[in-house]
Amino acid sequence: MTQWERLQQLDTVYSQRAFDLYNGDEFPMEVRHYLAHWIEGQDWERASRDSSQAAFLFQVLLENLDNQFSRFVQEKESFLLQRNFRRYKQNFQEYQEEPYTLATIIHWFLVKEKGILNDAELAQQVQTLQIQPAAMELESQRQVEKRLKDLKAKVEVMEHNIRCLEEQQDEFDFKYQTHLMDSCTEEEKKKQLEGLQKMINALDNCRRNFLSDISAMLDTADVLHSALINEELVEWKRRQQKSCIGAPDDTSLEHLEKWFTQIIECMFQLQKFLQKLDELVGKMTYKNDPIPVRKPPLKIRVDTLLTHLIKSSFVVETQPSMPQGRGLLVLRTNVQFSVKVRLLYKVPELNHVMKVTVSIDKFRKFNVLGTLSKALNMAESMNGGMVADFRHLTLKDQKVGGGGKGINDLEHSIDLPTSSLPVVVISNSSQQQSAWASVLWFNMLCPDPKNIKFFETSPAATWPQFGEMLSWQFLSCGKRGLDNDQLETLAIKLFGKQQSYDNCKISWTKFNKENLPDTNFTLWVWLDGILNLVKLYLSDLWSDGSIMGFISKGKERLLLKKKQNGTFLLRFSESIKDGGITFSWVQYANDGSPSVQTVKPFTSTDLKQIALPDILCNFRIMVAENIPVNPLCYLYPNTPKDQAFGKYYSEKTGDPPSFSDAGDDDDDVLLKVSKKSPMFSNSTIDADLLSSILDSDGESTVLHAFPPTSPRISPSCLQQNFPESAEDNLEEALSTDNDVNYTLQEFLNGINLHILQEEPDGFILDPGFQDFGNPNIPLTP
Repeated sequence: MTQWERLQQLDTVYSQRAFDLYNGDEFPMEVRHYLAHWIEGQDWERASRDSSQAAFLFQVLLENLDNQFSRFVQEKESFLLQRNFRRYKQNFQEYQEEPYTLATIIHWFLVKEKGILNDAELAQQVQTLQIQPAAMELESQRQVEKRLKDLKAKVEVMEHNIRCLEEQQDEFDFKYQTHLMDSCTEEEKKKQLEGLQKMINALDNCRRNFLSDISAMLDTADVLHSALINEELVEWKRRQQKSCIGAPDDTSLEHLEKWFTQIIECMFQLQKFLQKLDELVGKMTYKNDPIPVRKPPLKIRVDTLLTHLIKSSFVVETQPSMPQGRGLLVLRTNVQFSVKVRLLYKVPELNHVMKVTVSIDKFRKFNVLGTLSKALNMAESMNGGMVADFRHLTLKDQKVGGGGKGINDLEHSIDLPTSSLPVVVISNSSQQQSAWASVLWFNMLCPDPKNIKFFETSPAATWPQFGEMLSWQFLSCGKRGLDNDQLETLAIKLFGKQQSYDNCKISWTKFNKENLPDTNFTLWVWLDGILNLVKLYLSDLWSDGSIMGFISKGKERLLLKKKQNGTFLLRFSESIKDGGITFSWVQYANDGSPSVQTVKPFTSTDLKQIALPDILCNFRIMVAENIPVNPLCYLYPNTPKDQAFGKYYSEKTGDPPSFSDAGDDDDDVLLKVSKKSPMFSNSTIDADLLSSILDSDGESTVLHAFPPTSPRISPSCLQQNFPESAEDNLEEALSTDNDVNYTLQEFLNGINLHILQEEPDGFILDPGFQDFGNPNIPLTP
């Protein structure tokens, strides 16, 4: 199957990308379709470098176009196809002098096709990986449901059997008492005794069978107990742990509540059966009666299972958090926090019966203040669960030698304890960044919430673990995680270019202790600054995919230089500690050579006053005779700027000013642009003059590249003509003493674009578990 045929079989999203790829006339889709086998059989990459090979393929291409045209004529196919192929040949003949240019174009399209196929294949693999765990989880749930159904059916059968056993014993007792009072002959008494013997044998057999049935039920309950507590509950707790750091995992408790309630009810039924056996033994026993011998160990098994199930059913449904905190599990002294617990054994009889108290273990230096005791009730739950919701708790430093021991005294009365995940306790808001780093690292790598010595020998994270965790952070802040290209860019930044990053590891020290090369901040500080920027000012743009975000400068240039004049992209700055975003665009010089320019990054200080879409809309470069020009026309790859950002413009943002009269002056002279330039219909601005005011990322290196959109499309925002005499004025306006942001001052209304570093008050928490604690939730019936 050819590459072209595989493209046609893709899902709508990826097939649309293929259609968009062939939106222009540089390489018509019809030519690609009808000559697919021949096109894919040639070495276009070599032809783009080898003039003789390019000339040969060029002639063969023209011959193939003639042959295909003849087939259309012979087969009396569409008149339009005949006309189109005649026009395609005429267009291709423009490359007669430079056939290697056409080879470069065709090679570029084939590479782009392969990229679409790779993306589609990767998406399918990801979907498969997502479906497989979901299918396995669904299968495990079906197994639990089936076993519970079997257990409940056996309980119903045993309810019938215990009644039959009681009736059988009552019948024997009646006949035995009658036998004792009856004055009959010896022969009749002998027959009565034989009948009674058969009855007692049958009764003994029923008792033994009933005890065996209880033992078998307990075996089934053991399997269910293990599945619920060691598998389903453990998996739920791990999902909850990951959800605390942003994972989009399902943490609902409805299934577990249903299962725990059903199996606990069955265990209580078994308790009743055993109690009934005690009653039967109290009424009648005999030599070798199996009940006194076999019942005690069965009772121990039932009680043990029941106790473990009930204890395990008491969980923290919502982990401790502050209303305005950075995230879950970071608590600040003297600031209110909340926590919610739930008993998965749901029965109306326990409503407002069981009392819950809150304490904090591992430390004696904090007191918990607020309403510390509440009854489990169904009123505080949306779905009627047995919950206790503590909404106004506060941690307070415990003064040495002063005050009481706080709620810790209540630990001696705990019957059903449960613990939250470890929390980091801070005393100052400046410590939140480091505290959240500790929470991320612990919950990413440590499935054991009681391992408070984790940071003493903290393991390194593999890149798949670390990348997934980072993606969750962006998903939480901006409703979109990191894609494969963004993750690869970060991986290259950390590990260099690798064939695979699966075995690469990053340590806790490298994450949050060591500064990045050539900076004075750590990897986490840099990433956290970007996350805050996204959360506060860029969430909509991030969620709709307008921000490319993480991309190397080299790749940025390669991408833009293949696009039409005015194409730009948005990426995060690598040099701003507290998060910065910048944009780069491509423009073409008079000789057709592309250069990429980059504006200095915008920080939260800027975006707090003017939204990024308005900056993009109003961005101007002052050129000849103070004519303002917006060089930003198309969001990469080819979306018109106003189409991408128009819905985000503020009401005060107007349309860019029109310069329809710019070329009316008799002294104006059109800039000379080579027809060989991919943007030959556009007037351009000298990139060398611009480079002096742009960020250090800007460059003017000439790189032969082909933009995949039609060279006849002329962005209106760069279509003005400039007078030849304006060169001196242009150079003065774009001198090295200025920067691009200076030209924004008018519409920024004097915003100070310098980054202000605020000194944190107090000390910065040295992340680790020296300030970790587990709020304990003791339950007292």
